Amino acid sequence: MAEPNCLRNRYGEMRQFDRITLDPAVMGGKPCVRGQRVTVGMVLGLLAAGRSREEILKAYPYLEAEDIDQCLAYAAWRMEERDVPLAVS
Repeated sequence: MAEPNCLRNRYGEMRQFDRITLDPAVMGGKPCVRGQRVTVGMVLGLLAAGRSREEILKAYPYLEAEDIDQCLAYAAWRMEERDVPLAVS
């Protein structure tokens, strides 16, 4: 079952993404909007392609404006995180 993400930024502040879910059974575990088969990446891709918020909400009537806001906030949070590869010995 998908649960909301409660994450810390690099300053230790908590940010809850209650609309972004991660569930291995949905879209291969990619971050999705409210457990639906709509990924954060898809929403960001539409915005990057020049689609307006209004166009996205019209094309996907089950999405809400706050979903788009949280997709953007989640992407910004992920961009600030650093993945550090572990050395294999």
